[in-house]
Formats: sequence, structure tokens, C-alpha cells
Amino acid sequence: MSDEPEVPAELARLRSSIDNIDAALVHLLAERFKCTQQVGRLKAERHLPPADPRREEQQIARLRTLADSAGLDPVFAEAFLNFIIAEVIHHHEHIANGGS
Repeated sequence: MSDEPEVPAELARLRSSIDNIDAALVHLLAERFKCTQQVGRLKAERHLPPADPRREEQQIARLRTLADSAGLDPVFAEAFLNFIIAEVIHHHEHIANGGS
């Protein structure tokens, strides 16, 4: 017999939904990074800088608007995108320096 209390069915259902959403997010991020790796290779081939501040500003503004319309805190959405952008730039720098 377990000392853990039984999880109510509604809580188990919600947790299952969260698990499915988390899995979808991971897969979507993986697809996004596959695309940004291709961008990094194109930038390296054409000797373009890894970062594109103008594009980043446009994406942040776009994401803030999307977040607001979806009922998500735009500040959180921006912080999340900034984290992703930093990782993408890191990948682009690595590619530009001869990495794959």
C-alpha cells in the first residue's frame, strides 16, 4: 500500500493534458531549431552576422501581440522568446566558426 494520497480523476486528467502539451512544445521547439540551423548555415555561407537585431525586434513585437491576443502574459512571452533567440544566436555563432 502506498503512503501517497490518491490523485483525483480531474487532477490526473489535467496533468495528462499538460504532459501532452509539453510533448508538443518539445517537438515544436525541435522543428524550430532545425529551421534556425538552416538559417545559421545560410548566414555563414553568405558571411552574414549571427544576430539580426531588427528581425529580433520584429519577432518580439509580433510575439507580444500574439501572446496578448491568446491571453498569455506578453512579458513572459518576450522573456521566453529572448531565451530562444539567445540560443539561436549561440548556434549561429558556432556554425559561423566552423561548427555544424
